[in-house]
Amino acid sequence: MSGFFKSSIGRKYAMALSAFFLMFFLLQHFAINILSVFNGEAFNEVSYFMGTNPLVQYILQPVLLFGVIYHFVMGFILEVKNRNARVVKYAKNNGAANSSWMSRNMIWSGLAILGFMVFHFNDFWVPEIVDKFIEGNSQVGKDYLHHVVVMFENPIRVGVYVLAFVFLSLHLLHGFNSAFQSVGANNKYTRGLKGFGKAYAILIPLGFIFIALFHHFNH
Repeated sequence: MSGFFKSSIGRKYAMALSAFFLMFFLLQHFAINILSVFNGEAFNEVSYFMGTNPLVQYILQPVLLFGVIYHFVMGFILEVKNRNARVVKYAKNNGAANSSWMSRNMIWSGLAILGFMVFHFNDFWVPEIVDKFIEGNSQVGKDYLHHVVVMFENPIRVGVYVLAFVFLSLHLLHGFNSAFQSVGANNKYTRGLKGFGKAYAILIPLGFIFIALFHHFNH
């Protein structure tokens, strides 16, 4: 099994699995954050649970961080190997004629998303860690919604979030279908999966953009 994951096919398979994991997390993250628009009290309750539950904090959160790091490191490795493999081919053929702009620029959209995640962690995760573990403040009754509203008062921050989710949409438009191809999902459901992937890649980032704009214009 270890030999499989060291092969080119194995790396792509592992990359696809990490992509599925991150897409599931993104959907869950959106489901929580959209509550900040429609039900602030529920948003605070769910945020409190996520921020204080030991299973989430000490098991799921480290797994998530590992998944993010693994996905981007493996993506960079595969991109380098693919570019090296295409050098001769591209000398004879026009690469743009054989692949989409999104597939040729996954590394750049990925780096933009990674940079945004650092920015996002600094906005929300770092203050939470400082508040809980360094300053030792109780999380009972904490107004998580207030922090979200304050963060999105700044139009520059909102612009960064909007641009980042545009990059995420572009990344997902190719990455979703690529992940299914890597695990061999090529059957009668392929057309439906592509349609679902396109809807996911557009609607989820658009939903996050809506959240940022809503709080900016309604604070």
